[in-house]
Amino acid sequence: MPRLKGSGDLLEDRRRRALALWDTGLSLNEVGRRMGCAPSSVMRWLRARRRGGPDALRVRCSPGRPLKLGWGQRQRLLRLLLKGAPAHGYPTQLWTTARIAEVIRREFGVHYHRDHVGRLMHRLNWSPQKPALWSVTRPR
Repeated sequence: MPRLKGSGDLLEDRRRRALALWDTGLSLNEVGRRMGCAPSSVMRWLRARRRGGPDALRVRCSPGRPLKLGWGQRQRLLRLLLKGAPAHGYPTQLWTTARIAEVIRREFGVHYHRDHVGRLMHRLNWSPQKPALWSVTRPR
């Protein structure tokens, strides 16, 4: 059963209410049924409370995977990209995700898949660039 969505306070309150039911003498299965969660979750919360007291029921955010490029490196990447693609040896001004991935690999020694470069650039408020092939071949 997946974790319920909600703020940390709501989730913590739910855990405390479940353990209050447990303290009244109800079984794990009955507490789980009343709270809409698995009995194994109730048991996990009970063990946490036994080990760490009431503070052990607090919701902690998962740190997730460490960033491949830190904040300072991201700022440096933006400065490098603002110099333009020709400054990095490309024949046109167009920045593609593959080109940006190559610059990241050369400058920082970090491998990014080109699909993930798009997500990275979005987080840095860079919009995608799309080549307009007809404008290159057609005179204006």
